[in-house]
Amino acid sequence: MRDGWFLEAARHGRDRAPQRSARADVTDPARTPGGERPPSGRLISLSDAVFAISITLLVLELRPPADTEHLARGLIELWPSLLAYVISFLLIGEIWADHHLLYRQIVVHDRVLLFLNTSFLMSVAFLPFSTSVLADAFRDGQGERAAVVFYGLSFGVGSVLFNAIWLYASHGHRRIRPGLDAEGVRATTRSFLLAPLLNAAGVLVGAIVPTLGLLFYVVLVPVLWLPTRKVSLAPGELT
Repeated sequence: MRDGWFLEAARHGRDRAPQRSARADVTDPARTPGGERPPSGRLISLSDAVFAISITLLVLELRPPADTEHLARGLIELWPSLLAYVISFLLIGEIWADHHLLYRQIVVHDRVLLFLNTSFLMSVAFLPFSTSVLADAFRDGQGERAAVVFYGLSFGVGSVLFNAIWLYASHGHRRIRPGLDAEGVRATTRSFLLAPLLNAAGVLVGAIVPTLGLLFYVVLVPVLWLPTRKVSLAPGELT
């Protein structure tokens, strides 16, 4: 904000920055003519907090075996919970990394963008529940098909909302950084669209063969983490 004042002062040839007006919603130079503002620290802090809480809640699904006399067997039988924990932890971490990248490109926001981001965070907060459903189904040996489909749809909803944020922000290039040209926007769009498409494939595979659907999400983790599919950033931007 302060940088904006100094730039404005330099533009008009004044020696010092102008005093902040009481009508900040009108005279604040950081705002666009439509009243939009750069993504604030509060938006990023809230998003990071939801990611942190969601990723931490995953561990609540891991319960130590009650029968310590046969502890080794009990730990082995926990494999569905352990596997679901690892998959979800890494996938949520990957979503967080993409969200970080997303808000390196978006330079202004409005209430529609805030609503989309809030809806997206709601889907992230739901993921520990769908992870628990997946683990319980494979541990009990019942309802695996429904569990894999439900799990995939949970991630799919989040990925669709994530893309909605980007498509809205990049429409007309009004809310993204000026240095990102049309080809950069298209490359970013293609990169972000990969997640919902892969999620849809996982749902279809899981609906046919639940075990293969689970393995699909195991393979999905390294695929989504591949750096080659990400939009390149300037050195030091991913901080």
